[in-house]
Amino acid sequence: MSVLLIEAFYGGSHKQLMDLLQEELREDCVLCTLPAKKWHWKARTAALYFMQTVPASTNYRILFASSVLNLAELAALRPDLAKLKKVLYFHENQLAYPVQKCQERDFQYGYNQVLSCLVADVVVFNSAFNMESFLTSIGKFMKLIPDHRPKDLEKIIRPKCQVLYFPVRFPDVSRFMPEHKLAHLEKVIGVKSNGDAYRSEGLPGQQKSRALMKTSDARRESGLCEAQPGLCTTQHEGPPSPLTAPASLGTSEASESTNPCQEEDKQHLTFNLCNIASGRDYQQRPLHVAWPHRWVEAVYCGCYPLCPKALVYPEIFPAEYLYSTPEQLFKRLQNFCKRPDIVRKHLYKGETAGFSWAALGGKFRSLLAAEPREDL
Repeated sequence: MSVLLIEAFYGGSHKQLMDLLQEELREDCVLCTLPAKKWHWKARTAALYFMQTVPASTNYRILFASSVLNLAELAALRPDLAKLKKVLYFHENQLAYPVQKCQERDFQYGYNQVLSCLVADVVVFNSAFNMESFLTSIGKFMKLIPDHRPKDLEKIIRPKCQVLYFPVRFPDVSRFMPEHKLAHLEKVIGVKSNGDAYRSEGLPGQQKSRALMKTSDARRESGLCEAQPGLCTTQHEGPPSPLTAPASLGTSEASESTNPCQEEDKQHLTFNLCNIASGRDYQQRPLHVAWPHRWVEAVYCGCYPLCPKALVYPEIFPAEYLYSTPEQLFKRLQNFCKRPDIVRKHLYKGETAGFSWAALGGKFRSLLAAEPREDL
């Protein structure tokens, strides 16, 4: 077991990635986790917990952790782990995360991530938007320090950084798709010629999703946008857009919910299209900031993506699937209602194969390959 996987917030996309890596690495890794709740305390104290619970081993060569963990603290508390090749993965970042009410205590979360980057050997982001929004915010963020501010931290951290998209193991959805979309899927990913293009077993969450996709309720539960005119229900696992912050939250509630690792019961939100069209929900509802993998999964299943021309979306979807204003969104939806066959018969013109584990697995394996170190 040469790879040590540590996840301080084992839920949602964080869990999905760790489960996938553990399944692929098999006996060559050990996974240490904390449950996905009370993220504030996980971010503050996880390093101390893992100091005591991560088993010592002379076989470790790689430490892979998400940015919820304060890697600097763990490296100081466990010198044996500090010697490893340390890989830090950002599902989201605290510097670009919008807060409704700025409080001094919240400075610690972003500060922890900066320290973790300085300690890490490799810093990986799930999108270019996530990476740039973090790096370009460091200077401004450090100005919150009253005096004796550190300088040029972006220049120190940037050379360590790279983008590696969140990998999705797409399940076999052929039995749920219309014939014309299935034919398009076969053409795009070569299903008939390559039996490994998608694996029927998938991950546990995907098995459950496949079994339930016969009903619209199941599609809502799995976070898939239904490709029907006038309806869009999606799971929001990411933080609110910088354009938005839920206006209805009270002071204490806002403080507890302004984090990328939202509790499961806060991840399922429903758009009211009437409010969106009037511009009300456009300023209230959260959007994915860093990486909307649920959208990618939905598109793979044949859904039509209709996304804001902001944040990470232009990095993923072609221009024809983006809107700039609530008025444009309303006009597109109105047209879909009048002509539903536009959505029903539409064949996605972008690519999803590049976000699959089949395409990204080799890069993750290279990332987790041990490098010879004299001090190990």
